[in-house]
Amino acid sequence: QVQVVESGGGLVQAGGSLRLSCAFSGRTFSDLAVGWFRQAPGKEREFVAAISRSGGTNYADSVKGRFTISRDNAKNTVYLQMNSLKSEDTAVYYCRVWGRPSAGSNIYDYWGQGTQVTVSS
Repeated sequence: QVQVVESGGGLVQAGGSLRLSCAFSGRTFSDLAVGWFRQAPGKEREFVAAISRSGGTNYADSVKGRFTISRDNAKNTVYLQMNSLKSEDTAVYYCRVWGRPSAGSNIYDYWGQGTQVTVSS
């Protein structure tokens, strides 16, 4: 059974840092992309950052230069290092694991339950 579990959220002051973790289990992890999304109260879920199976990264403009996504395939874990946090970063952060490992294979798309990040100003 596939599981995606986020951790590391919490309350931090503006300007502070947090590191989120996304632990994946139940199937091979290294052949899938992983991303972080967030949803603030009253807003739609939005893309934050993603890392491909080859290690390429992509970021939302709002977090470029402040957030860093990385993966450790040996531990089936992806991290999101968040620095210089702002009040507008307050949201529930979700981990998504997805992709088609090879031509003709199934498309996989898994989401975690989310972890709350609150930045106080």
